[in-house]
Amino acid sequence: MAHALQMMDIVKSFDGRMALDRAEFSAEWGEVHGLLGENGAGKTSLMNVLCGLYRPDAGHMRIDGVEHRIEGPSHARALGIGMVHQHFKLVQPFTIAENVILANPQTSWRKGIAAVSEGIARLSDELGFEIDPAARIDRISVAEQQRVEIVKVLMGGARLLILDEPTSVLTDDEAARLLRTIQALARRGTCVILITHKLREVLAHADRVTVMRGGKTVATVGASATSAADLARMMVGDTPVDDTAPGQSGQARLQISDLTARRDDGVSTVRGLSLTVCSGQIYGLAGVGGNGQTELAEVLMGVRAPEAGHIGLDGSDITALHPKRRRALGIRNVPADRSAYGLAQELSVGDNYASTRLGSGAFGTLAWVSRRMIGSQTSAALREFEIQGATVDTSVRLLSGGNAQKLVLARELQGEPAVIVAHSPTHGLDVRACAAVHDHLRAARDLGAAVLLISEDLDEVLNLSDVVGVINRGAIVGELARPADRHRVGELMLGHA
Repeated sequence: MAHALQMMDIVKSFDGRMALDRAEFSAEWGEVHGLLGENGAGKTSLMNVLCGLYRPDAGHMRIDGVEHRIEGPSHARALGIGMVHQHFKLVQPFTIAENVILANPQTSWRKGIAAVSEGIARLSDELGFEIDPAARIDRISVAEQQRVEIVKVLMGGARLLILDEPTSVLTDDEAARLLRTIQALARRGTCVILITHKLREVLAHADRVTVMRGGKTVATVGASATSAADLARMMVGDTPVDDTAPGQSGQARLQISDLTARRDDGVSTVRGLSLTVCSGQIYGLAGVGGNGQTELAEVLMGVRAPEAGHIGLDGSDITALHPKRRRALGIRNVPADRSAYGLAQELSVGDNYASTRLGSGAFGTLAWVSRRMIGSQTSAALREFEIQGATVDTSVRLLSGGNAQKLVLARELQGEPAVIVAHSPTHGLDVRACAAVHDHLRAARDLGAAVLLISEDLDEVLNLSDVVGVINRGAIVGELARPADRHRVGELMLGHA
């Protein structure tokens, strides 16, 4: 039987930067094939070549034993290739059914909507999802949008399915159900390629694993014949060490009392939430996606007005302060979506690093900005935060996910921040990048910052936090000191207390 997929000697560069260096990859029908590598290793670039988003500079590809030169996404789709990307590709004002029909055109829009809606409901039941085809994309949670992306591609008839970090916004139970569904799809003959930074997912649910580093293929091994430590060594050359030393908590710094807030559609998502974060402390907020985490982060940064409640900083009420004034008082933000809210993709690294301080006069007046000062301080930040493959003038869109996130941290952690609101700071990052982000957050804590870590990755919350608070239906339903019991946290998250 022919291989489902063979990619041989794939080369791809961007502005002289080598992304893929004679990369190799093969997968079989009926298997789940894990694809691992640190950010910038080339794994997503390789899959973007396969799904027609990038054209390779050199190399060959065979689908089911037949050589193809994929001309674009529509050609890839015709070959049965579908990819669920890490950053969603959905039209926000449209409904779920309308987004699915855009990706899978029908002969009649009206009849097509009805047929697609039925298909969505049927497939959602099979996958264990709860999806309303008539719901608008901009009125559902990030977790629900992830599910829509998966349904959209499967309804397109993909036989070769690529999933880029598919469980990053799912709970443990939701992820387990999805991965079991993926295995069931493979048993029916689908070839599933799973890009993930969660080693335990690969070991538990993949048949084989390919590891990439520096744009090259390092090895392909059977999942049952390897270990997390072996895979980590292949990915980064050593096993990352997770420093779990607790912080030394000081006085109360961030105080939130009886906070209430609504989503854009008017639904109340934060309901009487109260918590306190002390200086020198990381407070981890654990919870299922859609329980008010996004609205809480937006209220804290001043971009969403609360309906009721108070926010205090070092004893002063800042509930009504403008975002600019909050930043001046030392509140910093690491947003959940760095591409949309953390960085201006078309601007340079230097411009992004300097952007939040231009108005303060840190680089001269608004009439005359010192490029030399921007360059000097940005270069120092690149060295301190080990942002690889970038210069002051590099476009941010060319940075890997890990390096882009480190740039956000370099900007937000400069000086001595009082409070850091870090929302999903390691979303989609590899083992080494995650460790670097955690190290920087711990360092800020040790300098006296109060860190509020909002994350749907329970492992991250448990490993990093000095105190774990559980959010359920918009309120804190329990707080646990380190070390927090995982099962107890899970019960509180799911409302089984």
